[in-house]
Amino acid sequence: MPFAALLFLQEEGGHATGAPTSPFEVNFGLFFWTWVVFATLLFLLWKFAWPGILKATEERENKIKAQLAQAESLNEEAKLALAAGQKLQADTRAEAQQLLAEARAAVEQEKASLVDRVRVEQDALLARTRREIGAEKDKALLELRREAVDLALGAASKVLGERLDSEADRKLVLDYLASTGKQH
Repeated sequence: MPFAALLFLQEEGGHATGAPTSPFEVNFGLFFWTWVVFATLLFLLWKFAWPGILKATEERENKIKAQLAQAESLNEEAKLALAAGQKLQADTRAEAQQLLAEARAAVEQEKASLVDRVRVEQDALLARTRREIGAEKDKALLELRREAVDLALGAASKVLGERLDSEADRKLVLDYLASTGKQH
């Protein structure tokens, strides 16, 4: 029991004196000492405990404010980083699309170049083959003419009974063949 309550209690036959007999009865001594104890405790708390409690509360409040400010700052940094990441992703995607388009264009250009090169080589091969065929044809015709001249001279020599082998005879037959070849 508090000290103030002990002062008012006096034993009289096992019952405390000074205690109210009814809940509506006011004991001014108890009332006075309760206020004195309350004022004393309030003063002591105000003088010694309250500054520490207030200081700790203010420090906690400042710490929470600093943490909230830091959280907001980190949130803004995260939003900026997210936006930068999204922009970087979009730029990378656009660059990849551009590289793919350039690669496709390069492939098409290389394909066209190869087709043109093959066409040029094919035309050159065809022209060379035609020249070779023409040369072989001319060579075969020349050989055929020589054989025809030799056969004609051989037949004429048998018909005439003498051997025609002179260069003048050959020239005469070749001129005749050339003149008949132009007529056809």
